[in-house]
Amino acid sequence: MLKKTMNENNRGYFQPQQALEVAEVFSKYGVEYLFIGKSGAILLGYPASTQDVDLFPLKSEANGNRIVAALRDLGFDISEKESSEIVRGIDFVQIKTGPFDLDLVFAPDGIESFEKAKERMIMVGDFPIANLRDIIASKKASGREKDLNDLPLLEDFQEEFEKKMRGEPKTALEIALEKTKNFTD
Repeated sequence: MLKKTMNENNRGYFQPQQALEVAEVFSKYGVEYLFIGKSGAILLGYPASTQDVDLFPLKSEANGNRIVAALRDLGFDISEKESSEIVRGIDFVQIKTGPFDLDLVFAPDGIESFEKAKERMIMVGDFPIANLRDIIASKKASGREKDLNDLPLLEDFQEEFEKKMRGEPKTALEIALEKTKNFTD
């Protein structure tokens, strides 16, 4: 069994170690999934916090059975009802009976299918992460106030992230700040 990252005193905040544990055990069981939501954005470098790990798994009975086995291995106490919901791939399964809180979102708002999202995913190390455009589309489509409040910062982050990925030149201000830094070093 993997080392657990949370206890009752610090439960409630996403830690990158949780993502490592999920990636390791999901790989062991062959689970098909993407990190999504704010936890996915955080893995891409977005400077924020969140309370849970959000995953977008492939909806299939076989993948659902692998998810249940993997989560039990990770230390989650999965009830028969939760197991059935996961295997059936109901739209949203929230799990709070493990070492950390985890949401399985089989049908995220604003994303047409797992297959399309997987085509656009970003791999960071062993982390399959939904594209920022999909994360943002999902938050927009959810209509939840807390998601809508995150949008301006997520969109700014997306712009900078994509610029960096394209290798675009730095702005004049960025160059000037670097030169100033070099003079003061």
